[in-house]
Amino acid sequence: MYTPRTLDKNEIPRLYQPRNEIGCCIDFSKEVKTIDVNERTSSCGAAPVITLVNEMLRDAIKKGASDIHIEPYEKALRIRFRIDGVLYDTMNPPLHFKNSITSRIKIMAKLDIAERRLPQDGRIQVTRENGEKVDFRVSVLPTIFGEKVVLRLLDKSHLQLDMTKLGFEADELKHFQQVIHYPFGMVLVTGPTGSGKTTTLYSALNALNRTSENISTVEDPVEYNLAGVNQVQIHEEIGLTFATVLRALLRQDPDIILVGEIRDYTTAEIAIKAALTGHLVLSTLHTNDAPSAVNRLVQMGIEPYLISSSLMLIVAQRLVRKICPACKTLTTIPDGAFSQLAIQPEDHPITSLYRGAGCTTCNHSGFKGRIAIYELMLLNDRLKHCILKGVSSGDLKKEAVKSGMSTLKNSAIKKMKQGLTTPEEVLRITHT
Repeated sequence: MYTPRTLDKNEIPRLYQPRNEIGCCIDFSKEVKTIDVNERTSSCGAAPVITLVNEMLRDAIKKGASDIHIEPYEKALRIRFRIDGVLYDTMNPPLHFKNSITSRIKIMAKLDIAERRLPQDGRIQVTRENGEKVDFRVSVLPTIFGEKVVLRLLDKSHLQLDMTKLGFEADELKHFQQVIHYPFGMVLVTGPTGSGKTTTLYSALNALNRTSENISTVEDPVEYNLAGVNQVQIHEEIGLTFATVLRALLRQDPDIILVGEIRDYTTAEIAIKAALTGHLVLSTLHTNDAPSAVNRLVQMGIEPYLISSSLMLIVAQRLVRKICPACKTLTTIPDGAFSQLAIQPEDHPITSLYRGAGCTTCNHSGFKGRIAIYELMLLNDRLKHCILKGVSSGDLKKEAVKSGMSTLKNSAIKKMKQGLTTPEEVLRITHT
């Protein structure tokens, strides 16, 4: 999709001059004036490194990337962008630039440039031409060939807080909105990293955010600032853990609590007790599907009766790439599509499929943007009885499907039938 470019030292100043026509202006003027990069970049001058890094950040914002990966290898330096969940090569600067680029990013993120043996985390904020702020979360990790740097883009202008546009089907949206307006209980959102859990939870908080409600969150890290919500950033190195903050929040007269992630028994215990004592608790877990979240809590040491009493809804989700609307074309149904998806044609009648031909809008990938697919497991009496009996996650899933739960695969197939995605994308995301 993207052809990586190998840049030599003489080419960089010419290619990476600051430009305004792409709609993004990074305000680093103060840093450039006060920090002498030459002191720590003997292999090259300051201007090429500064312009290269600035243009890299501009390009990532322009292309809608979610992450930037700067990876040193034995004989090469590679920079990749993650766009719509997939990594693409973008450029290959000269290898001797690796320390200079890392040092420049560390200076911008206010990290220790002399420390190259330990991981470091920081943050960079840039200003776009329209005045909006874009945050980059920086993670530096020492590898055998140098420090790998990953920058996560946190662009609040792209934060989707309208539930109707997340990807919920009409009945799923109705159930989700109903449950989050209950006065107490727990709602869990599960899925791997980068599956959109934070967006779903923030959209719920946005719907609940009223003057009459005291909303507090405990997160690691705080990705976006929400007006009217009290957000707490975890700092485990000083003892400010999820459990510590949760205990403190319960003395702050809360109505709604968001726990960024339930990682251990102590956090799970406090969160569940909060849900049982008149608070609405929203949180996340890393599990493959909704029923597996119950077994995960049991493995942490939570008693099944506490789980069945506190849990109201478990939502599993993934993100599938959407077909680019600018080059969307009708296509024939591929041979073996139904067998690959492990579905029966009579169960899922499909008359036509679409795919993206590839154009400049989607960088010739055929996809532009992503939409969520959901699996909602409402805890009714039958499912709570199964939890108390200690049934396996597989049996719990079968019972949930009997109760009306639509699986992640079925949700993805619905998006495919609606012409939003392709069979290949359904297979990639649902691992059928």
